Amino acid sequence: MRLAQGILAGMLLAGGVAAQGIDMSQGGPVDITATNGIEWRQVEQVVIARGDARAVRDGTTVDAARLLARYRPQAAAGAPASAAPAPAAPGETPLNGGNEIWRMEAEGDVRISTATDIARGDRAVYDMDQSVLVLTGREVSYTTPQQVITARDSLEYWTQRRMAVGRGSALVVTQDGRRIAADTLVAYMLEDPAPTAGAAAATPASAPAGRPAARPGTEGAAGPPPGQGRIDRVELFGNVEIRTETEVIRGERGVYSAVTGLARVLGNVRITRGENHVAGREALVNMNTGVSRIISQPGQRVQGIITPQQGANPTEATRPAGQGSPR
Repeated sequence: MRLAQGILAGMLLAGGVAAQGIDMSQGGPVDITATNGIEWRQVEQVVIARGDARAVRDGTTVDAARLLARYRPQAAAGAPASAAPAPAAPGETPLNGGNEIWRMEAEGDVRISTATDIARGDRAVYDMDQSVLVLTGREVSYTTPQQVITARDSLEYWTQRRMAVGRGSALVVTQDGRRIAADTLVAYMLEDPAPTAGAAAATPASAPAGRPAARPGTEGAAGPPPGQGRIDRVELFGNVEIRTETEVIRGERGVYSAVTGLARVLGNVRITRGENHVAGREALVNMNTGVSRIISQPGQRVQGIITPQQGANPTEATRPAGQGSPR
């Protein structure tokens, strides 16, 4: 029997601003349903839902085989955070208030979603106090309309910091097909500004509800949804590899700016395009124009092999820093 929604409606979470992306740390009730029943362990202060379990809070939905919601009595106003909570009154339950969820755990085919973002893994833990989601297991991923982030070992999403951390063969695949990989990567997201009253007034009457008006000069263009975690930059550590349609850049560490399309790669850098390759200590790569600049070690020369018939003038797009175009 599927239990009615609202079993945890009395458990309010701290906060009061609208969520963006995946965020369960803000204020509002949590509704939990399950096909195989919900177990409430008062002594352990945990609610367990089994069988097609689902938790919904303010536009964020968690689906899994098993869900655990760990709660605690809310501290009295003005009480220090370290103070021990007062014992529950006789007959008090999660339904009649006075409690807050501080940790949500999901196990088995986990899927966490909003209207546009989807996170997947075998296991997920959301810490409400830290506003961080940690995904582990096989095929861990975080998908937005602009990119897909995957990792082998774990994937963290820090809601308030708008930051994703992938560990172990971490990879970002952008909407335009760029692949940015490293042992560990840290992706920082842009936060779209809140619409102003003037912008709201300028929204055409024919625009669908909730969709912002196009910027001047972009009418008819399909822009990214607002506030959905467009990547600002990606920091890369260990076995860095950046792939475009035409070349592969490898190094030890680097940083990629999605806004400018520029990537800086450091440490034993090697750029390969077909059978051509150039090596140095540092590379500056413009992924929008396809132009790469190599910087050599102090006192050393840039090394490269250019194979004939590999395209028109291959040394023009990839050449050592400070050298002019071939004559």
